[in-house]
Amino acid sequence: MSASPQPHETHELGLAQPITLADIAREAGTSPSTASRALSGRGYVSPAARDRLLAVADRLGYVPNASARTLKRRSSRVIGVVVSDLGNQFYARLAAGIEQTLREADYQMMVLGDNSEGDEELDGARTFLAMRAPGVIMTPVSSDAGELLRSQGVAVVEVDRRLTEGCDAVVIDNEAGARAATEHLLSLGHTRIALLGVDTEWTTDAGRLAGYRAALAAARLPADDRLIVRIPVHVDADERIEALLRDERPTAIFAANNQLAERAWRLIRRRGLHLPGDLSLVAFDDVPWMQMVDPGLTVVEQPTLELGRCAAKLLLQRLESPSLPPAVECLQPHLLVRGSTAMLVR
Repeated sequence: MSASPQPHETHELGLAQPITLADIAREAGTSPSTASRALSGRGYVSPAARDRLLAVADRLGYVPNASARTLKRRSSRVIGVVVSDLGNQFYARLAAGIEQTLREADYQMMVLGDNSEGDEELDGARTFLAMRAPGVIMTPVSSDAGELLRSQGVAVVEVDRRLTEGCDAVVIDNEAGARAATEHLLSLGHTRIALLGVDTEWTTDAGRLAGYRAALAAARLPADDRLIVRIPVHVDADERIEALLRDERPTAIFAANNQLAERAWRLIRRRGLHLPGDLSLVAFDDVPWMQMVDPGLTVVEQPTLELGRCAAKLLLQRLESPSLPPAVECLQPHLLVRGSTAMLVR
C-alpha cells in the first residue's frame, strides 16, 4: 500500500495547482458533493465522513476559493469596517466589539482607516463595493460614502456618529456624558471650566459642546468663549492648549476626547502643574493609560465594546431583513470619578 501524499511532496495533484474539492473527495473516498457539504458546514454529512474529509483538507493544505464563492453568491462573507484612526485605542476597542459579533455569525471583518478624510472614506467604500461586501460599518466623516454604498444595495450602519439620513446607527448620548462631566466639576466649586473639543459638526463633537453649555446654563453661568477651545481636525493642539494654560488659566478642563485629554495631561505636566491641586481634568472616553497614571483621570466612560457589538447586530439584522425601518440605538456613558478632579480651594 502506497503512503498518503504529504503537503510538501511532489505527487499527482501537483505543487503548483490549488487543491480542489474534487481532490479532497478523491483522497477521502467520497463524492465532491459530500466534500462540499462537509467543508462548508451546510447540509448533512455523517460524522465519520466529515472527520475524514476535514483531516484530508488540513493535510493537503486546502484553502476555500473565496472569490469563486463570492461570485456565485454575488456577495461575500466579509463585512467592511471603516474607522477614523487606526492608532486610536477607542477605534481599536470598537472594532474588537464588531469582530466578536461578526465572528459568531460566521462573517469576517476587514478594517480600513480613513484618517478622518472624506476622500479616503470614499476610497474605502469603493474597495468594499469591489469586494462585493454585503455590508459596511463606519464611523462616518461625511454622508457621501454611506450614500454611495446604499445606492449599490450595500447595508450600512453608522457607529459613534450619525451623518446619513435613513441609515441604521449606534451612537453614544454625547450630550448627557458631557453634561455629567461639567456638572461634576461645577459640584466641586469650579466655575472657570475650559472645554477642549474638535471643531466639526459631527454629532459627537456637537453633542459634547451642547452638554457642556447646558450644564453651565443650568448653573446660571455664562459660557466664556475664551474657555471653549475647538481645534480643527489634523491641526496640532499643543499651541492652543499651551495658550489656555498660560493666559488666565482655568481651574478645570473638560477634554472632549481621549487624544485631547492626553495632550492636555502631557502639557500640564510639562508646565510643572499638578492634578488636581493646580487644575482638575476630566476626559471623555476611558483608555488604559488613564487609570495607570497617578492620579488616575476622571472620565466619561463609553461602553465601547458594546457600541461595536450593537453596530454588528444591527448590520446582521439589516442583512436578514432589508425592509425593516432604520434603527438608531443610543447607549449611555457614565461618569467614573478618579483622582484628577478635586474640590476647588480658593
